[in-house]
This record gives sequence, C-alpha cells and structure tokens, in this order.
Amino acid sequence: MTPDLSRFSNAWYDPGRSLAVRALWFFCGLPLVRSRLVPGSGWRRAVLRSFGARIGPAVVIKPGVRVKYPWLLSVGAHSWIGEEVWIDNLAPVAFGDNVCVSQGAYLGTGNHDWTDPAFGLVVRPVTLGNGAWVGARALICPGVTVGECGVAASGSVVAKSIPPREIHAGNPAAFVRMRRIKDELPADQPVFCA
Repeated sequence: MTPDLSRFSNAWYDPGRSLAVRALWFFCGLPLVRSRLVPGSGWRRAVLRSFGARIGPAVVIKPGVRVKYPWLLSVGAHSWIGEEVWIDNLAPVAFGDNVCVSQGAYLGTGNHDWTDPAFGLVVRPVTLGNGAWVGARALICPGVTVGECGVAASGSVVAKSIPPREIHAGNPAAFVRMRRIKDELPADQPVFCA
C-alpha cells in the first residue's frame, strides 16, 4: 500500500479553544508577539497571558517569537525565548525556571505517522526542565524532554529525550559530555563550556 493523503483527517484533534479565539489569536495576538515594533518583553508576556499562557515573572521574550496556541504554553520564571523561536505547540509545551531557548530554535509537538496510509497526525508534549538550554537553530521533536540543566547544542536535531545535565549535539543529537556549572566545580578543576 502507498500513502493516500486524501484519507488524512485530524477531526479527532481539539486545539483547546474555539475557532473565534484561534482567529483572534492569529490575527491580533500573534502579530503583536512577533512584532519588532513592540518594545520589551512586558507587552509580549501580557498578550500571551491574555490568551491563556502561563508565563512566570521576569521572562524575556524577544521579537519574532511564534507560538501556535498560547493556552498550551507554560514558561517558568526568569526564562529567555530568543528571536525567531517557533513554538509549534499542538500539545503542551512546558519550560521550567531559568530555561534558555536561543534564536531560531524550533519546538515541535506534531508529526505524522509515516506507517499510516492516511499519514495520521501524532501529537506529543515537549518539556524543558529547570536550567535547560536549547541552542540556536536546534530542533526539538515531539515527545522530547530536555532534563534539568540539559543542553541541546546549536543546530541539533533532538528526537530523543536528554537526561539531566547532559549536553547533546548533532543530527541526530547524541551525548557529548556532562554539563558542569562553575559554582559546582572545585577550584582546581577545569571548566567545560557548552
């Protein structure tokens, strides 16, 4: 059998808000969040919160950020979201505290079942633990958890979860080394940089 995309249906999928709310987000909220004319992060936090996002205190949100459904987004305190980050959240995306998602990263929660002739939609959440870092232009696939202080290096394609404090890089992303934080090292031990 070969794929038959005419059979595709995502009728089972519920984005969590009415068509009217989704249209209001798409035509009003999203352009404000993405705008380079709106200064600072305060406005972006306020707009996202008004559409149901749970945004902690002192979160930095740079221009150009794209969020599919803000009501499925949770961002912990003191986290940073860089320019042109795309949070394609058909399922929940949760950031812990002090998370950094660098410029141009993509967090995807949806994919297709390539074994299904109808190419069925598959959705899975993405979770970024406290202190996690997603490098510039990294791609985080559906169902991935980046553990506490874990790192997805720049340009990585992360299809499997990253355990706490591990640095993963490449395509597909693989373990490189453990992440060490300066305050945790003895004075005579060298510092490893991510």
